[in-house]
Amino acid sequence: MNFLQRSLVSLILAAAFGVSAQTAGTNATTHQNKCIIPVPRDGKWTNRYELLNQRAKEAGDKAKVLFVGDSITQGWEGGGKEVWEHYYAPRQAVNIGIGGDRTEHVLWRLDHGNVDTLKPKAAVLLIGVNNIPDESNTTSDILAGVKAVVQKLEDKLPETKILVLGIFPFRKDFDPARGRACQINQALNYIDDGKRVFFLDFGYKLMEPDGTISKSIMPDALHPNKAGYEIWAKAIEPKLAELLGEKPITSP
Repeated sequence: MNFLQRSLVSLILAAAFGVSAQTAGTNATTHQNKCIIPVPRDGKWTNRYELLNQRAKEAGDKAKVLFVGDSITQGWEGGGKEVWEHYYAPRQAVNIGIGGDRTEHVLWRLDHGNVDTLKPKAAVLLIGVNNIPDESNTTSDILAGVKAVVQKLEDKLPETKILVLGIFPFRKDFDPARGRACQINQALNYIDDGKRVFFLDFGYKLMEPDGTISKSIMPDALHPNKAGYEIWAKAIEPKLAELLGEKPITSP
């Protein structure tokens, strides 16, 4: 290859590299993390949201515990109702879970009334599973979304200690989406400062030894039934009681 040929090849490679670099730079700058941008939803969600605002207003500073999340948290009013009555009704706990919510929706609700007037000693947060199936959300995006919700709770409830739960395992068997949840949970360990924010991951208690999810705990491999909520309550009770400065409630 002579000098002219080598020069031509060099120019072609340089041009190609420049286009690739420019494209990569464009992609990097146009990616927007939806998980951290507060947005509302519509439809039936609005009715539930307004109900929660009223619930918070009525509870006021009497509520000792706040549960924040999506349908799995809302399920304390369904499959977990009896368990709730035993562990949390005596603590005047407030549930602000809404089915289908993602981190961005919870962020919006926290800014629009769902925790106004509340001064709980502890808040229990479980969020992020609904962000995972959306492939436009990177795993890092979802992690940032969960962290943003934690930060928002810290800002809105300055006297409240926050117990962040690892995203529960979902789907019947091992799955790439479940793997994303595990990666997020691993990183969430670092938000535990031992002072105001604490992290607890007990997802393995909701699984069988072979990694599958039993219908006796999560019939649809996502939402717990009464047995699943009992596992949840027993798993967090020692830490929750500690944050409340109370003696743990024993299982019925």
